[in-house]
This record gives sequence, structure tokens and C-alpha cells, in this order.
Amino acid sequence: MRVVFMGTPDFAAPLLETIVAKGHDVAAVYTRPPAPGGRRGCELRRSPVHELADRLAIAVLTPNSLKSAPAIEAFAALGAEVGVVAAYGLILPQAILDAPRFGCLNLHGSLLPRWRGAAPIQRAVMAGDTETGVMVMKMEAGLDTGPVALSARIPVGPDTTAGELQHELSLLGAELMSDALEALARGKLTFAPQAAEGVTYAQKIDKAECRIDWRRCAHDAHNLIRGLSPSPGAFFEADLGHGVERVKVLQTRLESGSGAPGAVLDDRGLVACGDGALRLVRVQRGGGAPMSVDEFLRGRKLAPGALLAA
Repeated sequence: MRVVFMGTPDFAAPLLETIVAKGHDVAAVYTRPPAPGGRRGCELRRSPVHELADRLAIAVLTPNSLKSAPAIEAFAALGAEVGVVAAYGLILPQAILDAPRFGCLNLHGSLLPRWRGAAPIQRAVMAGDTETGVMVMKMEAGLDTGPVALSARIPVGPDTTAGELQHELSLLGAELMSDALEALARGKLTFAPQAAEGVTYAQKIDKAECRIDWRRCAHDAHNLIRGLSPSPGAFFEADLGHGVERVKVLQTRLESGSGAPGAVLDDRGLVACGDGALRLVRVQRGGGAPMSVDEFLRGRKLAPGALLAA
């Protein structure tokens, strides 16, 4: 089929690769414009989908909006039979949704209607969901409200991070969308409306949510940390011997222990929460690489009795 692909992050890249491998004609790739990145944000970085499209020699478009008449005309001129969308990051106006012969199909990283919106994978982990999945839905004007064609479910382990889950779902979703396109080409793809009950919204992650509140119970703090790992990353602040430093926490383990919330309970990174305790397992200093807590603690002052800011 002749496809226009629209996606931006790592989650979308395996889908683009699979579509090309299956022999579909990708007329163009839409992705978000290069954004500041690197140390101190001094260089512009292209999205993972942009990098992949370049390697595949596919034309790439990076509009800031699709609402103008020229943008809509340019999209329609591509003559796509179907639009395939995965975590693109821009609202598609109705004229864009209607331009392809079969409309636009979206790969969404949750079991709709749970977690409609921008951050379904992170929100599922932060909420402690034990199951999630991916769905292929037909896009309409509402926020992830369209009818669903195909779905696949997977369990979420108690220590699974959002990054790990995203990787699993991206591979699962690539095959699911491939199946959907094959059925669509044969005129066999059917849709069913979403359930009216169980609607939740996955709001975009706010920076204020990333600070670890050690007053929460250990279970909730653990879910926050793994839901924000590896990006944007939950963090704490503490004086490590050279002034106050911000440290991302990428992995923790639930353990027994008690003390004032935020108090360090031993010399191996056990921290008291409002109820229970968390063992720091993997962390990252500002501008540094992820490291084990053992590496982190070498030469740093984080002795029993130290208090991590809540």
C-alpha cells in the first residue's frame, strides 16, 4: 500500500522499519523538527524516526503545524492510501485525517480506553498496572477515541521500567500494524467502538512530578521511579560532599526498613519512605552516564543518617 508515516520517538521507529520491510510504498515520513539536545542543549538533534528515514532514503517532512492550507495540500498531494501514525506529537486536523483513501491508523501504546493521551506507557507503569498492550485504531477528531481494529496484551512486571515496556510494545505494535495493513489491503480490516467505561487520560509528564517525594509509600515511589525511567527520570537532591547535587534514579528495589522519609538507612543506598524503604540500584548524575549505586557511592558522602530532599 502507499503509506504516509507519521511518528517521532523510538517507539515509532520499529514500525517504520517493519512497514518498509513488508514492501509498502512509504511516500514520505512526517516527524517533529530537530530539537535542542546534547550537553547544555547546544546542538539540534533529529528524532529517531528522522534518523531512520534518512537511512532508508525516504523523504522527511518536519512541519511545526499541519493546520495551514499549504500543509494540508502538500499532504494530500502525496496520494497516500493510508496514513500510519505512532506517537507523532502533532494534532492532525480533520482534512489530514480524511485525505488518505482509508483514513489514518494510529498505533497506541495502551489498552484503550485506558490511558488515552500523550504518555500512556509511562502512566501505566506509574499507576502500577499489571497489564497493558497496544492497539490499532482509526483516528478521528477526539483524543484517542476512534474505533479499534486490532489489539495485543502483555503483562507488566513489578520492576519493569517504562523504557523496557516501551521497547516491548514497539516491537509488538510493529507486527500488529503490519497485520492491520495486510487486512486493510484485502478489505478485511474491521473496527469496533471503544468501551464507554474505564476511560482514563495519560497527561503529558510534568517536570514537577519527577521529584521523588520520600513521604510516599515505598510502593508508590518505586512505581514513579520506574515509570519515569529512563526519561525524563525521577530525581532527588542531596549534599554529596561538594554541594547540593541532583541525581536521577533509574532503578530501585523494594525492601524492608523504616525511618524518617528520605533518610539513608545504610551505606549501600537504602532510603526510608513514608511506609517501607527503597534500595537505590541504578542512578545517573547530571550530565553523566547511568551507573550502579555501588559506583555512585564511591567517594561520595551518602552515609547512614543523611537526608535526601523530598
